[in-house]
Amino acid sequence: MSLGRLPEHEQHILDEIERSLRRDRRLNRLMRGRRARRGPDWKRVAGRITRCEPRGRTVALLVAVSAALVVTGVVTAAPWAIWVFVTVWPVTLFAAFRLLSRWSGDAGGGGPRRMR
Repeated sequence: MSLGRLPEHEQHILDEIERSLRRDRRLNRLMRGRRARRGPDWKRVAGRITRCEPRGRTVALLVAVSAALVVTGVVTAAPWAIWVFVTVWPVTLFAAFRLLSRWSGDAGGGGPRRMR
């Protein structure tokens, strides 16, 4: 592929495409409306995290997996088990905290749901 100038007919086609794109108002509006994003939208991430409402089964499963990983890591001294435990344990604690907060009614959830 050459890096030189395009042949005349290809340059003409390219110029026509550019002219039609410049005339497209909707495309211009969309391009002006786009803002350059350099990283994650932390407000949206925080909103998703605070809306986390784990179920009791999920927390029980996370506790069981964490316990199995810590036992595996202690017995075998396998680095993978220790690192997976280090990754899963904070998630387990966070989910358990959210569940207990919801059950106690402190998180604005209104307490445990009762069957009538």
